[in-house]
Amino acid sequence: MDCIYLDTSEFPPLLREIANPPSCLWTRGDRTLFSHTAIAVVGARDATREGLEIAYQIAADLARAGVVVVSGLARGIDAAAHTGALDTKGKTIAVLGTGIDRVYPSENKQLHERIATHGLLVTEFPPGSPPDLFHFPQRNRIISGLSKAVVVVEAREKSGSLITARLAGEQGRDVMVVPGPIRSGQNRGGHALLRDGAKLVEAAVDILQELGVASTGIPSRECVETIEFTVDDVAVQLRVTPGEALARLLEWELTGEIQRIGSGRFVRSRSKV
Repeated sequence: MDCIYLDTSEFPPLLREIANPPSCLWTRGDRTLFSHTAIAVVGARDATREGLEIAYQIAADLARAGVVVVSGLARGIDAAAHTGALDTKGKTIAVLGTGIDRVYPSENKQLHERIATHGLLVTEFPPGSPPDLFHFPQRNRIISGLSKAVVVVEAREKSGSLITARLAGEQGRDVMVVPGPIRSGQNRGGHALLRDGAKLVEAAVDILQELGVASTGIPSRECVETIEFTVDDVAVQLRVTPGEALARLLEWELTGEIQRIGSGRFVRSRSKV
């Protein structure tokens, strides 16, 4: 359990670039992970089973590609992302909203210890600091600051993940969103990010491709289930008019992100992978 100061060579270089870096980082675990390419995977605490499975698989595939998975050790999507990385013998960084010696939530005690042993725990709060409510929005700038991109898997309209995504945009990081069903409202915040220009992704190969990182060792797009969608589907999902949805689809078609397979029907493009 050590503290790394901002003016030392050990301080993460990517984090040093943000507007308000922490003056000190308390750490426990493998600090060499600061020198690896890292991508954050964040999302809802009250995630659906599908959301948990998606976060786990994306994190596992990112870890197989040699990427460090960053998240906040919260219940739900965060815990699934950390677990996916560790289960594939990959690496993960957990950014805490407490002191390094505190476990929160208590249900993640075993995961907390796994990360301390096989990954890295990080916090700007001194030992003994409790899980105060204001700590968590503050720690989110470190999650995004350590990462090349932030991937959101399930986020409601007022989700804390939206704070992380906003901070990522301010820090010049890529913001990516996994879309989902519309009826539960579980993905409403994520879909708002898509309307604001976030990149739509469905799997780790999409994320790595967007960042120009090699995807060796993970499933190709051909191995991922192909889902068809229409102009009306996109209009409903993004809460825009059909005309606006068509304009967005044409833009994605021109950039090669999707392919037209029939009258008004589209799929994600395989040619970019």
